[in-house]
Order: sequence, then structure tokens, then C-alpha cells
Amino acid sequence: MVQQVTQGIKISVKTEFDGTFYKNRKMQYAFAYTVTIENQSKDTVQLTSRLWKIKDSLNNTEIVEGEGVIGQKPILLPGDRHSYTSGCLLFSPFGAMKGHYNMVNFATTRKFRVSIPLFNLSAPFSMN
Repeated sequence: MVQQVTQGIKISVKTEFDGTFYKNRKMQYAFAYTVTIENQSKDTVQLTSRLWKIKDSLNNTEIVEGEGVIGQKPILLPGDRHSYTSGCLLFSPFGAMKGHYNMVNFATTRKFRVSIPLFNLSAPFSMN
């Protein structure tokens, strides 16, 4: 698990290899990741959007942007946590992801960015 705190918002990420399959005659490697967002600040905040940079060991890079996370824009009171699980596909058994969440502080109406720390994706059969 990797963790990072930005402006009182703690991000924790766990990953899991979900298997391989063929799509359009190409082998793909499926990974799941579970993110927990914990509000350690004294203010209520809302996640409004996200950006992911996904890279595999073949140097393929994908940028994914959008509103909220899995169709939600969670509001976190001080001490609240929000967890969700999502996934990605790679063309190699190794890769990495990082990114950020755009959030708004309800007390100040200030928008701010929370870093999602770099985390590795690796198929267990590929490791030495």
C-alpha cells in the first residue's frame, strides 16, 4: 500500500492483479486498485474531478480525466473516508499510475489539488 497526505487529505492505494485476456488479438493485463480518501483536515471538502497518468513497461501512456470517481463526487466531513475500487488494462505485466484529485474546500470555497502517489502495477508471475 502507498500513502500520501496533501493539504490534510490522505490518499491510500492498494493494487491487485486480476488476470490476463485477449482483446483485439492482443494480450492485456488487468489490474484493480482500491483508493481510500481520508479527510484529516478541519474543513468539509468535495472531490470534483480526477486525472490519472497510466504507464506500462512498454512505454505506453494513457491519460484519463473526468468528473468525480466512479460516478460520484464525494463530500467528506472532517474525519470521513471514502473508498472505491476501479481498474485499468495494460499491454505489459508491469506498469505504474499516478495522478491527482481536484477538490473544493466548503469553508473557504478554495479549489485545491490532492496528489495521488505513484503506485506500481505488477503481475505476480512476472516478478523475480
